[in-house]
Amino acid sequence: MLGQPARLAFWFLMAGVMFVPDTADAQPEPQRPQGQIPDRGRPTERGDDIPLFDYDAYFPGTWQFEWRVPESPLGAGGLIEGTEVFAPGHDGRYYTSRIDARGPDGPFTAESRIIYLAEQKAFTRYEVDSRGFEVFKAGRIGGDLGGFYTVHYETPPFDVDGHLVQLRMTTRLVSPVNYRVESSISIDAGPFTNYGTAWWTKHVPGVTESR
Repeated sequence: MLGQPARLAFWFLMAGVMFVPDTADAQPEPQRPQGQIPDRGRPTERGDDIPLFDYDAYFPGTWQFEWRVPESPLGAGGLIEGTEVFAPGHDGRYYTSRIDARGPDGPFTAESRIIYLAEQKAFTRYEVDSRGFEVFKAGRIGGDLGGFYTVHYETPPFDVDGHLVQLRMTTRLVSPVNYRVESSISIDAGPFTNYGTAWWTKHVPGVTESR
């Protein structure tokens, strides 16, 4: 027969067994994507090399975006919201993406074919938009020692309902899960004017929230 102290010790032991967490089934915490500048264990210096931008480590996945645009031949002014899914590449050069969005004129899609030449720091992107036009963009990407990369795109003039439209875009990759696109537009060879700033946010399960 167990005495009182022995019985108390027994029940404390059983309680400890019952509440030991099952670490075998524990799932690892989701990790936030990391930037592309290596940690050298010291402050960066002027002579440090800037790594080539790694498309495969940044873009593939689902991104949500919102973009408030003015009225133009591309459509009515207002808020555009949607998702863009960047597919993984197969050879480090050729990629695709698909946009599903809704704007002031209703839903639309855009299918893109993308070429990224890392050594040449060059991007091209050809978009087929369900709103009735096609866009070809070409640009270059640069980076700095702070880990920020920027793509400068420009389009040749393209026809939209009898108007010649040209776009200039600056894509600023401000973090591993966010990028910003600053746009300007020229209509019928007129001056370039502001076409709004859009934000893309990557959906990373357990790290960022899907809208």
